[in-house]
Amino acid sequence: MIRALTGFSTRSPWKVIAAWAVLGMALTVLGQALVFRATQSSAGDFLPATYDSAAALKVAEESFGVEPGANPLTVLVARPDGAPLGADDERLIDGEAAKLARHRIAMPASEDDLPFAQDHSQVPRVGAAMTAPDRSFRLLTVELSGNPQDPGMQNTYRAFRDAARAQFAEAGLRTGFTGGIADSVDSADAEKTRSVVIGIVMLAVIVLLHVLVFRSLLAALLPLLVVSIVGGAATGTVVGVAMLTGIDLDPSTPQLINVVLVGIGIDYFLFLLFRFREQLRLRPEQSGRTAAAEVGGRVGTAVTSAALTIVAAFATLGVASFGQFRVLGPAIAVAVLVMLFGSLTLMPALLAVTGRKMFWPARTWKREPRGGWAARLGDRVARRPFAAVLVCVALLGALAAGVAGMRMDYGSGAEGGERTAAAATAAEISRALPAGVSDPISVFVTASDGGVLGAERLGGLAGALGEVDGVGRLAPTVLSEDRWAARIDLFPNAGPNSREARDLASGPVREAVAAHRPAGTEAHVGGTAAVFADISTAVDEDLRLVFPVAAALIALILFVLLRSLLAPLVLLLSVGLGFAATLGASALVFQRALDRPGVAFTLPLILFLFVVALGTDYNILVTDRIREEMQRPGPARAAVARAVRQTAPAVATAGLVLAASFGSLAVSPAPATQQIGFATALGILLSAFVLSIVLVPACAALLGRSLWWPSRSRPAAPQDGPSETGPAQAPDRVLVR
Repeated sequence: MIRALTGFSTRSPWKVIAAWAVLGMALTVLGQALVFRATQSSAGDFLPATYDSAAALKVAEESFGVEPGANPLTVLVARPDGAPLGADDERLIDGEAAKLARHRIAMPASEDDLPFAQDHSQVPRVGAAMTAPDRSFRLLTVELSGNPQDPGMQNTYRAFRDAARAQFAEAGLRTGFTGGIADSVDSADAEKTRSVVIGIVMLAVIVLLHVLVFRSLLAALLPLLVVSIVGGAATGTVVGVAMLTGIDLDPSTPQLINVVLVGIGIDYFLFLLFRFREQLRLRPEQSGRTAAAEVGGRVGTAVTSAALTIVAAFATLGVASFGQFRVLGPAIAVAVLVMLFGSLTLMPALLAVTGRKMFWPARTWKREPRGGWAARLGDRVARRPFAAVLVCVALLGALAAGVAGMRMDYGSGAEGGERTAAAATAAEISRALPAGVSDPISVFVTASDGGVLGAERLGGLAGALGEVDGVGRLAPTVLSEDRWAARIDLFPNAGPNSREARDLASGPVREAVAAHRPAGTEAHVGGTAAVFADISTAVDEDLRLVFPVAAALIALILFVLLRSLLAPLVLLLSVGLGFAATLGASALVFQRALDRPGVAFTLPLILFLFVVALGTDYNILVTDRIREEMQRPGPARAAVARAVRQTAPAVATAGLVLAASFGSLAVSPAPATQQIGFATALGILLSAFVLSIVLVPACAALLGRSLWWPSRSRPAAPQDGPSETGPAQAPDRVLVR
């Protein structure tokens, strides 16, 4: 099957290239146009209905008209001279707010609008919240419906903000905007220039690394072009499947898909390029098309094995209870399958078309380089494998020790970020009111006995909630129109994204609700703090389930692919140690050295996706070459040395490229993004330079050909070919036999 695909692609390369060009562009446009229709941003909607905050969200939608896609924000209105507000000022503010509530906000047209773009024009829901105790400002609550990640929705918010600001300015008042979409848009605007600059720098670094390795501009640019085409097709496929099945994606899913595909796509193309160059040196009489066919079939088996392992690992996230994980895993698995198909078709077709021109104007590809760092490393690992294993295990173990005492931080990641206008408004509010006033903890009470709710029936509960330590203020009880449901808003002293607010919602508030809930009623605690408290519980349970299931499934697949018991065990142990070392190093740096509350709660999953997946990729591709070299006559350790010499440059190049790409995230002002950038870059470097080209080869040198037990891996009969130090002319047998 694999050789059939690569063979057809190299026999009819222009047809394959044309098909991918058309399909890739079509699916890319489709994905970009529909991606925001297929995503939803409410974290609470990803929780199972059994969680308390999910039940609260359902009551809010059914009894209080809260829309699933609502984006609440807070508008501060004050006198420009700083004087206290009088009664006339309050009436003026409420009058202007009523005008805003009747004014339809039209989504501005943009040159970047794509076909099928959703129209977010709407009439905002505006209401009065409260006046500060010192009467320095009055707050308004506003709801705008739509995905806050959608550029069209962001433009709609900007139009509302500008209109409200101008309207209140005409009335002689100043305004400030914070919370929800205001924070998102201000942060995006503040980081826009930085993101563009970093993107350009990282692209230049990637191209420069490829140029230094291959001495060819075409070999530097073509992998990026291919990954862009196939990645766009993969994203479009995932979005299309989500739209057809009615599954909502998390807004981060398309971005994570792109990052994963850039990683594995560049990896696969680099291994093809290095092996293609090696084949041209070995067989100078072969045409480029013949060499591409042979290399595509040989490397394609290893690439397929690596990709299927990643697919299986990601697919295990489908057993998670938290919907964000449950949708993310299968979505990335589908995207990886698309990239695998592109690796077996488009990449070999381009090699067949370009041939030796791929490396123009360099001439060094015509001769085998002498020695080099990879050859020296391979010799040292083969000569002293036990010492190499000890050094690697000691290094990784020391880093992994940081996992002890590690804490999870379930904040939004916005704390400590850019000093935006939204952040300044939030700070001004917190000087006069509790920090959680713009995003309260809400207690929803419903009558389960067929009666109605009123102030007397709910008085005891409201009084108990007002006395909870950490609650700065209690809002008046709000009843639904049918008096079947009631909402009591609590304004905590801590911000809604803080650990203190989450602990307050999940602990004392829920305890007070359980103790003082009126007879014949049901009560649920909701709001951002309660949602993230429940997410923390769901994530902890899912991680304890997903990781063992993923490890067992990966082990089973490796046993089937490698037909060995020892080789899969070596790969699993090395990748697991690398994962623990990366997570421990992140905890040491951020939690202890920088005194952060903990590591971002998404970090273990992100590392699982990138470090484990890419580490398994590198290990399989290196192990494939070790097995191939061991099928040649001669000592097993000499085979390991040759395998390291031939694969280390490709693994090192891929590792440096990806580490530079992910490391660019570490300069973000958002702490959670900083952690992801640092951890993924470190994890990839450890996977490439410690696990794949030192630890795994050293274990192979120690175990010799018994590494493949119980399958037989006897050397093939001697054949005419290159010298012991030259490129290997391996039999046409690799991972799957």
